[in-house]
Amino acid sequence: MRIPCPYCGPRDSSEFAYHGDAAPRRPAVGNAAAMADYVYLRANPAGPMEELWYHAQGCRSWLVVTRDTRDHAISNARLAATRSPA
Repeated sequence: MRIPCPYCGPRDSSEFAYHGDAAPRRPAVGNAAAMADYVYLRANPAGPMEELWYHAQGCRSWLVVTRDTRDHAISNARLAATRSPA
């Protein structure tokens, strides 16, 4: 699988570290039920989903990659710094 890094261009996925779904946002301190959901409950969609990837063997940037979980086709990759806050 090739991931299109905005700085380095298309690179093999072995240069990256996968960090999971980009959708969950850390809940406020003190809300134990919301924290348990944040830590343990994850969606497992069949289709496009946004994921966090770290370019460990390249520019060391965090990316939000839109990948189809059915065939691993990547439709978009952007810097995680452009991700909107919760």
